[in-house]
Amino acid sequence: MMEVDRVLRPGGYWVLSGPPINYKVNYKAWQRPKEDLEDEQNKIEEVAKKLCWVKRSERSEIAVWQKTMDSESCRRKQEDAGVNFCESSDADDVWYKKMEPCVTPSPKVSAGDLKPFPSRLYAIPPRIASGLVPGVSSETYQDDNQTWKKHVNAYKKINRLLDTGRYRNIMDMNAGLGSFAAAIQSPKLWVMNVVPTIADKSTLGVIYERGLIGIYHDWCEAFSTYPRTYDLIHANGLFSLYQDKCNAEDILLEMDRILRPEGAVIFRDEVDTLIKVKKIVAGMRWDTKMVDHEDGPLVPEKILIAVKQYWVVDGNSTSTQ
Repeated sequence: MMEVDRVLRPGGYWVLSGPPINYKVNYKAWQRPKEDLEDEQNKIEEVAKKLCWVKRSERSEIAVWQKTMDSESCRRKQEDAGVNFCESSDADDVWYKKMEPCVTPSPKVSAGDLKPFPSRLYAIPPRIASGLVPGVSSETYQDDNQTWKKHVNAYKKINRLLDTGRYRNIMDMNAGLGSFAAAIQSPKLWVMNVVPTIADKSTLGVIYERGLIGIYHDWCEAFSTYPRTYDLIHANGLFSLYQDKCNAEDILLEMDRILRPEGAVIFRDEVDTLIKVKKIVAGMRWDTKMVDHEDGPLVPEKILIAVKQYWVVDGNSTSTQ
């Protein structure tokens, strides 16, 4: 519950379905002692009170709690009650960290500042407006949005299938502030925004404040998803970021695993890096096309478009295209 509280923004809801809710009616069906279920629910209620959650509903086997909007008043109550607060100065620094029995103080950001979606996509996120993301101001955020609108317009001229609904499941492997996902946003698609754990800025909180979805990941490791999950993968500066960290071949093979046959990849990186990538994916039977930056051929950053081909191996170990 303390971890739920850490990831739940002020005013957010926690829904608990099943045991021990409404144990007085269901304890026989659950084949558990009534006293054990009562003790379990009492403990949940006690922790919820410490976290300043208010129970809004309890019907049938479902209970709903809401996290308080008044974080400062909650903090004072918790201090008076002797609640153990987490010592970490960065509540977002959780990659490969064990959970601790402590409460994470809410940041001094008002959840009420969030606009309804889709206006939230381009509104200044509260974390940025409050100066909680080092090196990112409201001006740099707006500039980033304009840059990615320009990039996505260029992508649509190169790959005319982007607007057709062909690519439903999309991944951005180095999402930054989530501006690629915002620029390409459509009811026809959704984007998984991945923030590399070695990125110079922790921006996952900004991505969620924009109404988008995302996750931390180290691309030197396998991504937790099924094979052939994504229709389109976007990799901006990823191979420059992971240069000397792990093998490009390993990252590309993982991309091949999660990309469906006839799915596409958009690489954006320095030309020397993309030439190496192009050589590797040729051996993976991907079709590729190198394109100049939208500002012209003199810009060292280029775009590499790749399409994974559909092929199978027959019983004689010869490929059929």
